[in-house]
Amino acid sequence: MPPVAIDLGTPPAAPPTSAPAATRTRTPGWRDPRLWVGVVVVAGSVLLGARVVGAADDTVTVWAAAEELPAGAPLRPDDLVAARVRFADEADLAAYLPTSQELPADAVLGRSVGAGELVPGAALGAGGDSDLLQLAVAVEPEQLAGAVAAGSRVNVYLVARGGGDRGHDSGEPVLEDVVVLDAAAADDGYAASGLRRLVLAVPEEDAGRYYGLLGSLTDPLVSVAVRG
Repeated sequence: MPPVAIDLGTPPAAPPTSAPAATRTRTPGWRDPRLWVGVVVVAGSVLLGARVVGAADDTVTVWAAAEELPAGAPLRPDDLVAARVRFADEADLAAYLPTSQELPADAVLGRSVGAGELVPGAALGAGGDSDLLQLAVAVEPEQLAGAVAAGSRVNVYLVARGGGDRGHDSGEPVLEDVVVLDAAAADDGYAASGLRRLVLAVPEEDAGRYYGLLGSLTDPLVSVAVRG
């Protein structure tokens, strides 16, 4: 028996796949709250940055001591360094020496100033404005131990060459750790004697004791040792 063809029919067509509809991104309008949030964030960042920069520049430059400066020492530019400081109150700035102002030519410290300490205007005097006296001392060149100049710190001794006050101990300084305000050059003679002339910053009571002891000794010898 010959084969019989069976018609199975046409297979059903696959359902069409539909692509998702394309959406277009819309630019946020001025009513969109996200836009205003972004504006606030940007504005806050700019304001904060401006405050930080402004605070960094809110400093002034004043003079500080480069090293320890004793009372009576003349104040010279080499003794100072510039320091940047931020003062909470402008009244505090008035108490110190800004670098924008020129130092007086005859400035002398009325009190000691530590190394790195800001130099207060109240510690500054002109000439003899402080509580220290200017004492002139004539010294034989060979009795001056060490190089001496304005700002040097020295000890002064008195030796009785011709006797006199036997109660005086010549090994003890009459003036201790005093500051030289002025020192004549080595080749400058003091009057016609050839002595070196030193001007010292000395407390008043020490100056009186020095002159009293000097007058009690016969032919006193003045000796000066420069402190290191």
